[in-house]
Amino acid sequence: MTPDDDLTDEAYFDRPKRTRRIGFDAELIRAPITALPIREPVVLSAQATVTEAVRAMQREHRGCVLVTDDGTTQSKLLGIFTERDVLFRIVDRGKNPATLPLGDVMTPDPEVLPDTASVAFVLNKMSLGGFRHVPVVDHEHRPRCVIAVRDVVEYLVEAFPREVLNLPPETGPRSPPSREGA
Repeated sequence: MTPDDDLTDEAYFDRPKRTRRIGFDAELIRAPITALPIREPVVLSAQATVTEAVRAMQREHRGCVLVTDDGTTQSKLLGIFTERDVLFRIVDRGKNPATLPLGDVMTPDPEVLPDTASVAFVLNKMSLGGFRHVPVVDHEHRPRCVIAVRDVVEYLVEAFPREVLNLPPETGPRSPPSREGA
């Protein structure tokens, strides 16, 4: 018996071996962003009010609006207005959202991705920048869509439905969370 034998934990070697290794398909992240669930962007002009933007976000169930000069996708992207902007630039700042123009509180010249980008670039931009929404633009910097974190999650759930959707119910007395504040 050597001194190393005393350090060996036999229980470690008795653990059951995995019969199937779950791997990540790298092709998933090399796919073009068109593989993600794409929705038309909500676009408003810089002169639209914060109230108009918030109502559009509520109506369309979106976390942001894109801002252009004329409020169409035919103009260059000027900025983005998100739920975070509402929290950090409007609430408790003494500003009237009914009269406050988006151009005054939007994030100007946001980071964007070209419409030729891959899912990997979306993940990279979101991870490094801490973004929940990334505008996608064409070669003339006109908005084409917005990729949201939930779009990426939906894409991954569709790729791994058995691993994600077939989980056993959680144990314990937890009631399902409400969508409010999610």
